[in-house]
Amino acid sequence: MVYKSVFEIIGPVMVGPSSSHTAGALEIALAARNKFGRQPDRAVITLYRSFAKTYKGHGTDVALVGGLLGFEADDLRIPDALRLASETGMDVRFVVSDEVVNHPNTVRLFLSDERGKLEVVGESIGGGSFKVGEEDV
Repeated sequence: MVYKSVFEIIGPVMVGPSSSHTAGALEIALAARNKFGRQPDRAVITLYRSFAKTYKGHGTDVALVGGLLGFEADDLRIPDALRLASETGMDVRFVVSDEVVNHPNTVRLFLSDERGKLEVVGESIGGGSFKVGEEDV
């Protein structure tokens, strides 16, 4: 494998424990929030494969919600993201799916409020990097 940057190996400066399960997940959610244009009132977060099996233990849940709150990967508030989202009135629901997907770190985010909705599917591909596979407005 050819690396473009040392950060693809060691990952970004972040609240851990995992560049794939926390930093990459946060970046997917932050990109979805930015595409949505604001903090959503509601988020249904569907987790697949590895994300589905380890999301609480690896901090994927708090990282995803942190991204929806607009946090960066090194924000010390990430561990408190679920509580902070609740305090802002964001309704967050996690769904674990056994549906077959291509990448082990896949998440589907369905964001909505009274002004609109957005659905994004992202894959955390390592080192805090991600790619978005689908989006629907």
